[in-house]
Amino acid sequence: MKKKIIIIGAGPGGLTSGMILAHRGYDVTILEKAGRVGGRNAAIKAGGYTFDTGPTFLHQKFTLDEVFAEAGGRKPEDYMEFVKLDPMTTLTWGDVTMNTSFHQDKMMEYIEQAFPGESKNYERFMRDHAKKLRTIFPCLQKPYHKLSSFLSTRLMKALPYVATPKSVMDVLGEYFDDDRLKLAFTFQAKYLGMSPWNCPALFSILSYIEYAHGIYHVQGGLCQISEGMAKVFEEEGGTLRLNAEVAEIGYDGKKANRVTLADGEVLHCDDLVINADYAQARSTIFGKQNEAPQDLQKKKYSCSTFMLYLGIDKLYADEPHHHILFADDYHKNLNEIQGEKVISDDMSIYIRNSSVTDPTVAPEGHSQLYILVPTINTRHGNPWDTDEQGYRDKIIDRIIARTGMKDLREHIVEERRISPKGWEDANIFMGATFNLSHTLDQMLYLRPRNKMAGFENIYLVGGGTHPGSGLPTIYESGRISSNLICQSHGFDRERVDLATELLSATA
Repeated sequence: MKKKIIIIGAGPGGLTSGMILAHRGYDVTILEKAGRVGGRNAAIKAGGYTFDTGPTFLHQKFTLDEVFAEAGGRKPEDYMEFVKLDPMTTLTWGDVTMNTSFHQDKMMEYIEQAFPGESKNYERFMRDHAKKLRTIFPCLQKPYHKLSSFLSTRLMKALPYVATPKSVMDVLGEYFDDDRLKLAFTFQAKYLGMSPWNCPALFSILSYIEYAHGIYHVQGGLCQISEGMAKVFEEEGGTLRLNAEVAEIGYDGKKANRVTLADGEVLHCDDLVINADYAQARSTIFGKQNEAPQDLQKKKYSCSTFMLYLGIDKLYADEPHHHILFADDYHKNLNEIQGEKVISDDMSIYIRNSSVTDPTVAPEGHSQLYILVPTINTRHGNPWDTDEQGYRDKIIDRIIARTGMKDLREHIVEERRISPKGWEDANIFMGATFNLSHTLDQMLYLRPRNKMAGFENIYLVGGGTHPGSGLPTIYESGRISSNLICQSHGFDRERVDLATELLSATA
């Protein structure tokens, strides 16, 4: 008889595990409390406009290629359309603007135009980080549910990059002279919800991955990745149940053997995979094994985000696909966010104007804007009840002042927003959009493990477990946990590996 596996949550990690395990012959059911798949990678519909809830581009595409290959040799291109962006992102500091590119010659030109004399430092950064990524990357593909994991030869080689008190900003200080240019290679720490002044040095590989391998838009939005994964899962015989909220996990000793849905239905399982927000789930659905919220609050969490989703009755054709407006005092802005108490007036703003690339996300002649502002989580309460509209207006004012969208206010015809309190209300613990922080004391074995400690058969996927947040690492968490389940039943699985050759080619 097939082993029965229940996956709680149809986010990117749960869908990855689902399609891999279903392909390997398990009886897999995914339970999703919402009416559509994706979690923070789902679509938001507003009038005739479609927005991504969270992630807005894909980097490290080779990991997505690998997990699709794990599900019967499939290719993601058979389920969605990718556009490799060039320029990738436009960065603006006051009156200085620079485009970025995965083409080394173009990137050198862009750097020289904005920061004369610095392109040689970029060459050195790329050369050194090719080696750094090759050394670190295999360590992010392995589980750390046992202390013996630290005895691996690969991790020993990577330790100089991992076990260092340096921050990402410290690393960039070894390459670039202009502080603004350093930010072009450190803002990627925000993908982890962290400041580059506090983010561990190993994560300087994030900017390298972008500048070496590029970033991708998916036509229709990044939500199409989750939709494609769900299709693969069902093609492989998996059962997807939407509007199926889990109320409680039941146990036989240390083994989870059932879940009870909010409507009282009970489903039995041999193994359980959890793809819910880690701390939220840990404090609510574990039944007699729940952890107290006040204990979970002792951990370190990422920042939150203030989101605006705007439907526009025109197209800003001259504005870039991705644009980051840095705060005038970026360091202070990030210190305020990390301090978790002060809402910055001098905020940084990320704008995605994907309609310049993708005509499918808005009615003809219209466009949509996705706007993200990193801000404090709700650890110290909710200051947003009275401030939300005013803060929204400040964001619009700054966009009007610092971009070519001078008439933006007159052309907004649809609007949705999510404040940090809104994220919290959507069952994200403390509104921490990027989950647990990626500090050294919350990484590898010290992060909630893929095979959950204290339970025989509960596995974690998503941003709250190893390797961490961000779409590619979440996909990897789904694959790691799937392989651990197979090992528990006596089957070792060879990983599909497209990365080794690709990373060697960029040496």
